[in-house]
Formats: sequence, C-alpha cells, structure tokens
Amino acid sequence: MTSAVLHSLGAARPYAGSRPLVLERIPVPAPRAGELLVKIERASLCHSDLSVVDGSRVRPLPMALGHEASGTVAAVGPGVPDVKDGDRVVMVFVPGCGDCRACDAGRPALCHRGAAANGSGDLLHGEAVLRTVDGERINHHLGVSAFSDYAVVARESAVVVDNDVPFDIAAMFGCAALTGIGAVLNSAKVSGGESVIVFGLGAVGLMAVMGAAQVAGTTVIAIDPLPEKQALAARCGARAAGAPADAEALVAEHAGDGVDVAIEAVGSARVMESCLGLLTRGGALVSVGLPHPDQVLSVQALQFAGMGKRLLGSYMGDANPARDIPAYLQMWRDGRLPVELLHTDTRPLAEINEGLDALADGRVVRRLFTLAP
Repeated sequence: MTSAVLHSLGAARPYAGSRPLVLERIPVPAPRAGELLVKIERASLCHSDLSVVDGSRVRPLPMALGHEASGTVAAVGPGVPDVKDGDRVVMVFVPGCGDCRACDAGRPALCHRGAAANGSGDLLHGEAVLRTVDGERINHHLGVSAFSDYAVVARESAVVVDNDVPFDIAAMFGCAALTGIGAVLNSAKVSGGESVIVFGLGAVGLMAVMGAAQVAGTTVIAIDPLPEKQALAARCGARAAGAPADAEALVAEHAGDGVDVAIEAVGSARVMESCLGLLTRGGALVSVGLPHPDQVLSVQALQFAGMGKRLLGSYMGDANPARDIPAYLQMWRDGRLPVELLHTDTRPLAEINEGLDALADGRVVRRLFTLAP
C-alpha cells in the first residue's frame, strides 16, 4: 500500500519544495485481536498533522501521518463481534480503553492508555504494526495513520456510521466536529441565551460556531484575520464576524460587558490572554487550539478568584465519540450543521505536501485527500 511517511521534523517552507511527507510503498498489515483493517476512502488534512511536520508536536519518527478520515472495513480481527466487513467507519484519534480513570469517569477523550499509545506511536492493543519493506518500524499517528491506502486501528478508534453518509462528510466528524462542537456542548456546556466568541476560523473554530448556533438564543461572534473566513462564519451561524482588532467592539455591541464563553481555536497563548479580557464575570475560556510547548500564559491571576472566570482545557471536545458522532450526524441530516461549507476540495494524496502549504497559509478549511487513482 501507499503511505505518507514523515522522517524528520522542521522541514523548510514551502513544503511543496522540501517535501517532508514521502509517499512510500509498504506492506499492508493484518489486524490483530481487537483491531480492524480499514480501507481509507477520504483523509482530511488538519493542523494537528501540520504541528507534527513543523515540530510543534514532537512525535516518534518515522511516522505515517493522518488522523481524520473515513473508510470501509476490509478485515476484522479476532474478538470484534460488533463490526463486519463493508461497514463504513469514522476514525477517532483517541481510542478509549474503557477501564482507566478517565474512561471510568465518562471522559474517554482523556483515556490514559489511549494517550500513552498515541505518544509512543503504538496502537491501543499492541505495538505498531506498520513496517517498511525491509522490516523497519513505522510509527502510527494518533492510532490512525490515515494518509495511507489502508490503516490498522483499534476497534475503539472507529465509529460505525450509516452507509449513506458520504465519505467526504463522514471524515470531518472524526476530529473537527468532535473537537469544535464538543468544546461548545461538552466542555463549556453552553446554554440558551448565552453569548459565545470563537477565535480562529479553521475547521475546528467553524464547527464551534455551528455548534454554538444550535443552542437556542445564543449570540455567536466569530473572529479571524481573513475576510473570507469571516464570511464563512456568517454562513455557519455567527451573528457577527470580524478581525481580531474588531473583537472588543463586537463584544460591546452584541454581548454588553463581556461574553459568557470564549473558544480559543488558534493555538496561541497571546490570543488566550486577550480572550480572558473579553469574558463577563463568571465567564469561561475554553482552550481548544494547540500552542507550541514553549508558549506561556501571563494573565492577571485575580481574574479567577476575583471575577469567577474559568479556564477550561478541551481535548477532542471532551467527546464520547460513540455517543457524539451519531448525534452530530443527525444534526447534519436535519440541516442544522452545514458541514459541506467546510469542504474546500478533494485532491489526490500525491499533493499532500502542497496541501500542507495551503493549510499553513490559511487558504483552505478542510482539504480532503483520496488515495484511489
């Protein structure tokens, strides 16, 4: 099979020239007990992929990248009674083990065993199965490695969906929808009549806009430096949209003395600091983006005890994928989540490095890749 493999970090821009992702022919692995072999139909390029390429998220190398995808089950390993060949699945980038402290608390997105496997490049039920033709190990990316013809994943890394859900749509529900909508509904628990501001209008931020707009009576403000993304946010349900310099005025106009919830989907400590200043008393800042590990917050500590403000971390939207993906897909079916608006285009995997440039430049929201010729 063909797989896009990263061998070194920090490649120079443009990536179309340095070509950090190399398309390699490697053996198709077989699923072990508790695992599935999935034929990847569509794989999305996400900032989490870019963060590995540029070194912001250090992962073991070499690594086969890609974590947001949809596909068809091609083979089922022993001990998986509830999935069959031909099932359509959405990939999930944190496999919940079901019996760790986080899973017992109903928070599988924070699964301890899943996080350990993701960090080491392994799978939930065992070490990495990807190998070069010479037998050398290739690490898995977030338990998926979706920029490949096939992926072996833990059963817990896949959610079965109806076969009439288009692959282009299904793929975006495994990361962008879980993270963005989940940040609003699970982490912040936005309720009717509240005001929400979203900073950063990539796919995750726009999903947050859509999710907030589903709550009756909410006022949604969207912030991004690019006018085209501001316009897209309006189509996704934002009442007002503008550039970062407009944020304070927009909050004053639409939310009075401050917003109830701020969603930070940029991955910037400086943006997080500005978000805190836009909150009303008792408001919540939800950190969704992934800042570089070197970034540090510097805020007035009194805002928390003195004004009751809250800082909430949200990983994968605090999602329970088996519950949330079907629920969000039903919202899409009902016409409440216009996810199609986020699909910029679909390209062949051979253009993956050019896709990294387009994502880094903000020229795409969700570019999907197809592996079949």
